[in-house]
Amino acid sequence: MVFKRREKRTYTQLLTESVYPRGGWRRAAYYVQHRLQRLPDEPHRIARGVFAGVFISFTPLFGFHFLGAALIAWILRGNILAALLATFVGNPLTTPIIAVSSIELGHWILGTTAHFNLMTVFESFTSAGQEITHNLLAIFTTEPTRWHKLGAFFQTIFLPYLVGGILPGILVSFVFYYLTIPVIRAYQLLRAKQAGERKRRRLHAKHGGPAEMRTALLPQDDGAGGKP
Repeated sequence: MVFKRREKRTYTQLLTESVYPRGGWRRAAYYVQHRLQRLPDEPHRIARGVFAGVFISFTPLFGFHFLGAALIAWILRGNILAALLATFVGNPLTTPIIAVSSIELGHWILGTTAHFNLMTVFESFTSAGQEITHNLLAIFTTEPTRWHKLGAFFQTIFLPYLVGGILPGILVSFVFYYLTIPVIRAYQLLRAKQAGERKRRRLHAKHGGPAEMRTALLPQDDGAGGKP
């Protein structure tokens, strides 16, 4: 295959690069920006896609961010690929900040209190995932299902995260939306100008320079010093 890696990455490399990309986060962010600018679509549609991708990054729907971003972009009639690229906002560097701040805001909105930190949030998601896996396997075995960890997770982490992430998610998404439109429009105008310049140079090279063109338009000598 054309795009297949020559050397397959190990699971350790995959895990490491999921936390810190090989080229660094700055290069990864530049790649996302570059791909967004080159999308062949109208600026406002790309901006709607970016809105969708950024907003879904403020939700606790981990594992479904791509699907959620695509769905929201489709509803908003935005660019779906832009939405998928914009989920980059929710990366291992920003997600801890988003999670803790959203949970705190969610508890404040719901009028509840809970003592937690980043480590307890991570452990809660891990325990909930393990219990979901256990309950799925229990369908095919004699093991009883367990719900107490999921119940506590929903009340103390998931629901506050979901509620608290809505407002900051909308605000940050609008910021990205209004920043995206002029950036994409300026880039597309620049590319159109560059394409027109390349076309002009090709025509110039094909038909010759101004001197050659003027010579071609002048009357030709008949070889006897006279004009035809």
